[in-house]
Amino acid sequence: MAQNRRTVEDWEREQAALDDALTMIELAAEEEDEEAEREAVSMLHQIRESVGKMEFARMLSGEMDHLGALISINAGAGGIDARDWAQMLQRMYLRWCQRRDFKTQILDEQSGEEAGISSATILVDGRYAYGMLKAETGVHRLVRISPFDANARRHTSFASVFVYPDLDESIDVDIDEKDLRIDVYRSSGAGGQHVNKTESAVRITHVPTGIVVQCQNERSQHKNKATALRILKGRLYEAEKQKQEEKMEDIYSQKKAIDFGSQIRSYVLAPYQLVTDLRTELKVGNVDAVLDGDLDQFIEAYLLKASSESAKSGSK
Repeated sequence: MAQNRRTVEDWEREQAALDDALTMIELAAEEEDEEAEREAVSMLHQIRESVGKMEFARMLSGEMDHLGALISINAGAGGIDARDWAQMLQRMYLRWCQRRDFKTQILDEQSGEEAGISSATILVDGRYAYGMLKAETGVHRLVRISPFDANARRHTSFASVFVYPDLDESIDVDIDEKDLRIDVYRSSGAGGQHVNKTESAVRITHVPTGIVVQCQNERSQHKNKATALRILKGRLYEAEKQKQEEKMEDIYSQKKAIDFGSQIRSYVLAPYQLVTDLRTELKVGNVDAVLDGDLDQFIEAYLLKASSESAKSGSK
């Protein structure tokens, strides 16, 4: 209800602004006031931009699209290059969030033995974060000259990304304590004197589904447990939603087994530079910009296609 109320308020505000701009144009024409006319035209441009954003938000009409997000990144095939690639993806999403003024927090990060990360979980706090970032779920493939190969050969690396909604208290997900196995261990990685001295990190296994979540970001074991349960809540919701969709449609192409033959996007840095989204066929040559967080064109293309496919399905 609150979300619908906000949408109506946004629309009413832009309608009032449009009325004001049209009135100003009429007055400027009558009085031949060029400055007022320029101001009115500027107002119209701002209204057009705002309405465009509202139209984009309309594609984010899923029940959970307005919520924050949890991004899970895991290195796949490719050894040290894959772990480095996972860290590059982590930076890419953090930069995208920074561009949108979304708050982020790294809840868990497992460093690679030589470089990069083997896995990471990022909390993203921002309006429509889940609705947009869900477009990133899948396997991401990198082709480049490996900086870790003394012979400067070209390597292919893979990393998986899954995005879950950060559920608020209004969403009820039943979790039976009897279904949980909770392990505590010492934190690893940067953290000063606290690291490796107290067993504050928490790993929770949901036995019926086999879903495993963990958190070591906080100093308190209690806080890490609460955060891990928050992550588990989102993953269980997403798993149940996928199960229902599979029953209804017998398809759910994104959540395939991570066999690295089902990548959604390919990032080629050598012998040429090109990022290709295999779902929308969108191609972008400025790889550096993409890796620096310029993802909006990929997200919009995905949402437009998903919206179009949903409309076609609904009309049958």
